[in-house]
Amino acid sequence: MPFYERGDTRIYYEEVGSGFPLLIVPGGGLNSTVAGLQTHPFNPMEAFKNDFRVIAADLRNAPPGQSTGPLEIDRPWDAYSEDQLGLMDFLGIGEFMVMGFCIGGPMMHNLLRLASDRIVAVAFMQPSGFRPELPDLFYQNNIAGWGPPLCEKRPDITMDMVHDFLTNMYTNRADFVFTVDRDFVRNLQTPILVAPEDVPAHPYAVAKEVADLAPNSEMTIYPWKDSQEHIDEVVEHARRFMKAHQPAVTPA
Repeated sequence: MPFYERGDTRIYYEEVGSGFPLLIVPGGGLNSTVAGLQTHPFNPMEAFKNDFRVIAADLRNAPPGQSTGPLEIDRPWDAYSEDQLGLMDFLGIGEFMVMGFCIGGPMMHNLLRLASDRIVAVAFMQPSGFRPELPDLFYQNNIAGWGPPLCEKRPDITMDMVHDFLTNMYTNRADFVFTVDRDFVRNLQTPILVAPEDVPAHPYAVAKEVADLAPNSEMTIYPWKDSQEHIDEVVEHARRFMKAHQPAVTPA
């Protein structure tokens, strides 16, 4: 099985296809895994394997997955971003595109903050965001659905540590997309595609605001998960978007 290792961190990943690299950030919150892509509206590993070199990894410390590492309480988002960028380095990849579902939204904003020079286009699929009427939604979801199985799997991690981690990750950043502010998005030059949803963890208002603020953005149809026909339309939109923005290959 393929793993990328750096210090005490060990990241499980899979890749299919060939061509320009496309990094996938699966949804599922902090339980995000490659296997979980099978439950998504579409599996990008299958949908785009004939177009791109598609790479996805289990999130560090996702209990259903195989990636492990320290619980970096003081820098939760950056630790995940370093795993993702480190995997690209390990694979010898400089520039790449990113598509993320759910928690992939905040994570891709953070990747753009840290390495915008390497990312040529980003596709936000049903992205997470802060919903003022449910201010502790992500804390509550993860303190119940992520912390206990993680502590059971990792005796070195306690629920007090989980509380501190989630507080730094979500409670202390309770606005917009958690990882960047509106000025950052307003000044973002990277092409982005937004496929919004409107469920408690994926607020339409935030996805629409990101698309409105970013100067080089597109939005898909909405709703798009209500039928296979609409899902297929969004997959094709994403394919066109990414092909349009991948760097041209210089003829030999």
